[in-house]
Amino acid sequence: MSEWLVTTDWLASHLGDAKLAVLDCSWYLPDSGKQAIDDFRRGHIPTARFIDLSAVSDPDSPYVNMLPSAELWARQIGRLGIDNETTVIVYDAGYVSARLWWMFRVFGHDKVRILDGGLRKWVAEGRPVEAGDPQEATPAAFEAVLQPGRAVDVEAVRAALGSGVTVVDARTAARFEGTEGSGYPGVASGHMPNAVNTPWAKFFDPTNNFAFVDAETAAKVFADAKVDVSGPVITTCGSGVTAAILGFMIERAGNPDWKLYDGSWHEWGQREDTPKHSAAAPKA
Repeated sequence: MSEWLVTTDWLASHLGDAKLAVLDCSWYLPDSGKQAIDDFRRGHIPTARFIDLSAVSDPDSPYVNMLPSAELWARQIGRLGIDNETTVIVYDAGYVSARLWWMFRVFGHDKVRILDGGLRKWVAEGRPVEAGDPQEATPAAFEAVLQPGRAVDVEAVRAALGSGVTVVDARTAARFEGTEGSGYPGVASGHMPNAVNTPWAKFFDPTNNFAFVDAETAAKVFADAKVDVSGPVITTCGSGVTAAILGFMIERAGNPDWKLYDGSWHEWGQREDTPKHSAAAPKA
């Protein structure tokens, strides 16, 4: 086991261990027309439980995927049979694992790792999968303690954009430039002035079943995009999901001084008081 990552070999040899929980956290954008639970039913890693991002997000926020209260998080995580002594391995078939890794840490649980390469690598290596509904877990008591300084709000981002703090956006170039839809109904594309674009997909290796690139490669990706990640950094994206990938790679490269804008473009793009730039219609 390395810092924050486990390999498929490691997980295969530890499936069924006491105090180890494997969570499938797959998720789709609303405009995809797909539900991740259907994928889980078709095939998942043996012993895995399913965690629905929407079920552990703030149900009362007008913005999607926002951090929930500590009480809601503790209740939902406890229902999955996870307590504070449990080591949690999160995986998906795309790009959501880093968000769950971040959320666990926001609520004070550092015993969390990401399966490198996720379900795609697991399946490509011919490892076993199971089909069917998630099995009921024996509820456990999980204590969630919100850690300050991991997330920032719109005002902190506004201040950062005007002060030279690095704000890096994980969305695709087309969404960042405003030439493609945002992925959320009613939310225009575009970007924050002074933000820099580094698409999240650049941090996965397609030649290795989409495992994460190493820290040296990640540093080159940031450097090529002219993104300074040596000091304080705020990460953002469409709804706070892929922003966690940037933070994950920044931290792997040795800089823990990053924060995630939880509202991300879903909030910024809807507010009338936030400046927006796009290729179609730049605004001051």
